[in-house]
Amino acid sequence: MSEEELQLHFTYEEKSGNYSSDSEDLLEELLCCLMQLITDIPLLDITYEISVEAISTMVVFLSCQLFHKEVLRQSISHKYLMRGPCLPYTSKLVKTLLYNFIRQEKPPPPGTHVFPQQSDGGGLLYGLASGVATGLWTVFTLGGVGSKATASPELSSPLANQSLLLLLVLANLTDASDAPNPYRQAIMSFKNTQDSSPFPSSIPHAFQINFNSLYTALCEQQTSDQATLLLYTLLHQNSNIRTYMLARTDMENLVLPILEILYHVEERNSHHVYMALIILLILTEDDGFNRSIHEVILKNITWYSERVLTEISLGSLLILVVIRTIQYNMTRTRDKYLHTNCLAALANMSAQFRSLHQYAAQRIISLFSLLSKKHNKVLEQATQSLRGSLSSNDVPLPDYAQDLNVIEEVIRMMLEIINSCLTNSLHHNPNLVYALLYKRDLFEQFRTHPSFQDIMQNIDLVITFFSSRLLQAGAELSVERVLEIIKQGVIALPKDRLKKFPELKFKYVEEEQPEEFFIPYVWSLVYNSAVGLYWNPQDIQLFTMDSD
Repeated sequence: MSEEELQLHFTYEEKSGNYSSDSEDLLEELLCCLMQLITDIPLLDITYEISVEAISTMVVFLSCQLFHKEVLRQSISHKYLMRGPCLPYTSKLVKTLLYNFIRQEKPPPPGTHVFPQQSDGGGLLYGLASGVATGLWTVFTLGGVGSKATASPELSSPLANQSLLLLLVLANLTDASDAPNPYRQAIMSFKNTQDSSPFPSSIPHAFQINFNSLYTALCEQQTSDQATLLLYTLLHQNSNIRTYMLARTDMENLVLPILEILYHVEERNSHHVYMALIILLILTEDDGFNRSIHEVILKNITWYSERVLTEISLGSLLILVVIRTIQYNMTRTRDKYLHTNCLAALANMSAQFRSLHQYAAQRIISLFSLLSKKHNKVLEQATQSLRGSLSSNDVPLPDYAQDLNVIEEVIRMMLEIINSCLTNSLHHNPNLVYALLYKRDLFEQFRTHPSFQDIMQNIDLVITFFSSRLLQAGAELSVERVLEIIKQGVIALPKDRLKKFPELKFKYVEEEQPEEFFIPYVWSLVYNSAVGLYWNPQDIQLFTMDSD
């Protein structure tokens, strides 16, 4: 039913004699009571399911969005949650939901439930729902990478999962015409419990939370879309969290799960992949991060199957995974947005490349080789097409010029990344120089190309300089001897001969109307979780249903 019809169920008039008082609306009171239930009742075995049901009920009251194709700018539930008696509970509710996510409390053992048990030991509605969640509710048809609708894994903590979903729904409510979304304000401004500085009076709904516990939970939970979306939201919107995370000395605990999402790109839906990539882009905006990842040495990355990596720096692994994502995108989905974010992350890191693993250096040049072949192929097709058009005026031509333009943009970006590494950290990267020399013929065709002449100067200089030193050293040199000559040559190469270019820096900027992307995404996650039990698939308007 519509929200207006729903509201009638909570509206009554007291009649005494011939006079009726003003009608009262109990919906606002109910929402307020639910917030009090969630925030004030201590979490015990006997209250666990009450908390789960209270959170699920709040999600249901906000679910009018599911029945509209367009993003809702206003609704009755939104109005009540953003003002009046509910407003003072804003920071307390956000804090409680975050702590529920952090604690990942499992359901209590049988015999301690308030509600009647299902035969499988689940809660009143949750028992039914969790069985359904793993198979039936994979409904959000996502385009782009993988095109998979991801089924929810078995949930070890229904309370943590529901809390996270409600938090994401509240964070993505649109601002009211006269007031910003208070839940987003709370998420943007909370601080660490270790931070004793006072909150500015201009910041409403502020609170403190243990950042160490939150960081640990975020590192451990990255297998789900909703945890990755929470990480993105906090990194992008809360500068206190971003500063804290970038100062951690164990960044590999956060970065490795993100890289694993990208590595298994075929199994993920496009939104999860985008979130993971944007998180990397935000992290690579920081020079300290770009330096520190090359100092972290990892051993035996079991999930990386293309090659045995017994020892590699986190920085080199990040480069490998991002390049693999670009190559996957080139052959499968051809999504320009994905390309742009991958290349931007590599560009941000390029000036700080340190001691690149030989395999990472090879993959950088291999990607350039792939782009070069693609460029030649499109150029050939364009030439043949032009010849054909001269003999036939009726056949419409494919737009090869646009294809060529896109691929030349990507080639230029790759050349800028290589150039940035050579001009800023040549002495740290003998493996990259080795890979350049090994495939030097690749760069020949771009030396005189008008689009690349300027950026090719330094690359050409490095190739020429080291090639001549290798010639002087004689023929049939071993790999070790070549690397030794490169290391000696780096000291001899006059740095002033390398032309300086502006620093490569790309910043993530959210789109103009982010809610058009995030609101359908969040509600698809809600629907795909056990809460999906509450809605009839035929009624959903917000996103496309799959064939099931």
